[in-house]
Amino acid sequence: MPADAGENPLTPRHPWTRYVALGDSFTEGIGDPDETRPGYHRGWADRVAEELSLGAAAVEGAPKFSYANLAVRGKLIGQIRDEQIAPALQLRPDLITLCAGGNDVIRPGGDPDETARILDTMVQILSTTGATIVLFNGPDVRETPVVGSIRGKVAIFNENVRTIAARHDALVADMWSLRELTRPEMWDEDRLHFSALGHHTIARMVLDTMNVKHDLPPSEPSPVPVRTWREARVDDAVWARHHLFPWVVRRLRGRSSGDGIHAKRPNFEPLFGGSMPPGGGAAED
Repeated sequence: MPADAGENPLTPRHPWTRYVALGDSFTEGIGDPDETRPGYHRGWADRVAEELSLGAAAVEGAPKFSYANLAVRGKLIGQIRDEQIAPALQLRPDLITLCAGGNDVIRPGGDPDETARILDTMVQILSTTGATIVLFNGPDVRETPVVGSIRGKVAIFNENVRTIAARHDALVADMWSLRELTRPEMWDEDRLHFSALGHHTIARMVLDTMNVKHDLPPSEPSPVPVRTWREARVDDAVWARHHLFPWVVRRLRGRSSGDGIHAKRPNFEPLFGGSMPPGGGAAED
C-alpha cells in the first residue's frame, strides 16, 4: 500500500518510536547479505524498520524513531528466552516483533506444543511493557525440499501461535497464508533461509499486518527456469554437500551457527542521520 501523494510528511503514519526485534536467523536477516557492509545481513526486520523510520513524525522535538535487533542465528527458543528477553525489557520498546521456535520445530523430535508453551511465557513477560507485539507463524513448507515432511508440525505450532496471540492481544504476521513464499526464488540457496526477495516480500506483509502505509513495491519473481531431472539431482547433491552435511555435523557436535555471534543492533539506534552499526561477532560458520 504505497503512501498517498498528498500525505502530510509531518503526520506520522504509525504511533511507534522504539522498535526491538527478537529471534533467530530469520530476524537477523540471514539470506539477505548487505554488500556494502561485510558480515551484515539486512533482512525483513531492517526493511520494516526503515519504513517505520520514514513514516515517523517529522515534527521538530518529536521522538526520533530507533531500532534494535537482538536476533542471533541458530538460537533455540529457550536461548532466545534466556538471552534476549531481559535486554529487550531494558530497552523499554513500544513495538516488539518476536519470531522464535522454528529451529525447535524443525529438529527431529521437536514438540510444537512444548515450544509454544515456552513462547507463551515469553509473550506474557514482554506484554508487561505495554508494547505492541507482533508474532509470526511458520510458512507452508509443503513445497520446500528440506522441511516439507514436517508440515503437520508447523501447522500445529501455527495454531498454538494464534492462541497465544489472542490470549495476549498480539498481532500475527501470517507467513502460512503468504503464498508467494512457495516460489523457489523466495528462498536462499541453502533452502532454509529466505532470499533478499523473500525478506522483501515478508517485510511488506508485516507492515500490512500492522496497518502501516509503506512504499515497498510488490516484487514479482522471475519465472523458474525449466530443469531436467538430472540437473535437479545434481543441484540436490551440491546443496547437501555445502549446506545439509555441515548442518548435521554441527548438530552432532552440539554446535550452532550462532556460536560466537552477537546481536547486530544490541542497542537502540536511529536508522537515518547516522551510521548503522556493523554486525558483531565471528563470521558465519
